[in-house]
Amino acid sequence: MTTVHGTVKPGFERVRDEFAAVADGSAQLAAYHRGEQVVDLWTGQDIDGDSLLGAYSASKGAAHLTVALLVQDGVLDLDQRVSHYWPEFAAEGKQDVTLRDLLAHRGGLVGSDEGFSRADLADDRVVAERLARQRPFWRPGSAFGYHALVVGALSGEVVRRATGRTLQEHFADRVRDPYAVDFYLGLPAELEPRFVSTQPMVLTPERQLPLPAANSLPGIAFNRHHPQGPEVWELPNFPEVRRLGAASFGGVASARGLARMYAAAISPLDGEPPLLKPEIAAEFGQIQSVGYDVVLREHKAFGVGFHVTSERYPELGQGSLGHSGAGGQQAFADPRNGIAYGYTRRRIPFPAAAAPENEPLIKALYSALRAVESPR
Repeated sequence: MTTVHGTVKPGFERVRDEFAAVADGSAQLAAYHRGEQVVDLWTGQDIDGDSLLGAYSASKGAAHLTVALLVQDGVLDLDQRVSHYWPEFAAEGKQDVTLRDLLAHRGGLVGSDEGFSRADLADDRVVAERLARQRPFWRPGSAFGYHALVVGALSGEVVRRATGRTLQEHFADRVRDPYAVDFYLGLPAELEPRFVSTQPMVLTPERQLPLPAANSLPGIAFNRHHPQGPEVWELPNFPEVRRLGAASFGGVASARGLARMYAAAISPLDGEPPLLKPEIAAEFGQIQSVGYDVVLREHKAFGVGFHVTSERYPELGQGSLGHSGAGGQQAFADPRNGIAYGYTRRRIPFPAAAAPENEPLIKALYSALRAVESPR
């Protein structure tokens, strides 16, 4: 079994045991219950509890928590047209797309015809400007498909147009700094020594996956049609991605940061009230799109900017909201049970998605919670 470092609260020892049994290489795990940290673990010779790793699409959770706060403030309206905030977005038949449509992956704007260079993709402003001119790849509202590399740039441009400030600035001011959340949409240069680069997955002949055709809808959504387009697994390893903090995939975090962000969202934390009012958390966790995802080509469920995480993990309460990442990350808030969870690892899993060890780890966490809360 793997050597594990860190601590767990009494009653949560089974989570540490499960982590030792299933962790694949270097990894971190953190969890909160009703605002109290109950799990803080890591393993691997090359990382510790303070190490920062690429968050990949778990970055979308930070981005859309920020959007949720602006909706809560009355600054943004989910059922307002995007073009109300961002007039140029109305081009090519997109004039009726609402902010809710955009965040539920129903806008049909998964990429651009010509694709993005590495430098383009790292810069949300460049991506947004390009997509404002783009014709959607399906009639908006008629289907849904994961806007994997661009949804944060799109929602971020709405935020910038509505407030005059970037989504990244709002996240830092409203979430990261006041709650000491170790999660960065734009990594400061002085924190670069804490960053640990992602390692590629190990591919053997029997573990090769067929890649989508470059000009197919999945190929466009994952930018495979651009001749200089980077591989998804490489993205956080590029300094410009970390520096600019692309809201779809460019975040950098520890598992502590992932879990603490979601704890702050739903629970009192260090004497401060939850960031989200219950009705806002419920709306953003409510299913908006469910069924066949035309990009991922599988069954998926999305809330407002978040995964409906309980679709994958049956232990979770209804209304749970979070986001996984291609590097193996999983992070979520479960308001009904008061749980916030964060997991990250160094080697990207096969296939690139939430790592399979999350399932037994989450089961162990909820089993421990039931035992702690059961009458003596």
